[in-house]
Amino acid sequence: MVKVTFVTPHGGRVFAQAEPGEELLHTAQAAGMPLEGTCEGQMACSTCHVVVRPDWFDKLPPASEDEEDMLDLAAGVARTSRLSCQIVLTAEMDGLEVRIPAESHDMRRL
Repeated sequence: MVKVTFVTPHGGRVFAQAEPGEELLHTAQAAGMPLEGTCEGQMACSTCHVVVRPDWFDKLPPASEDEEDMLDLAAGVARTSRLSCQIVLTAEMDGLEVRIPAESHDMRRL
């Protein structure tokens, strides 16, 4: 299992586990994080935007040009921003920590 820590917009910490091969977006949604993922991983939106803790950012596979283009549209973007739908968890990512931007809203939960 891969352990992931989500830091909520209010500074709380939510701990989750996932199988290797699972997308970070699905792990976040299962943990109750407000990430909508409207495009279902097609990189046509930025509703699954997360900010990766800096010491983890360079350990992840680099973002594609398409992902970088979508991040240009994300609210609250930071230097270590990524789309959670593009991060496929591996055993080497055990302990990964990401922050949910304050601007994140899951319209499915209104």
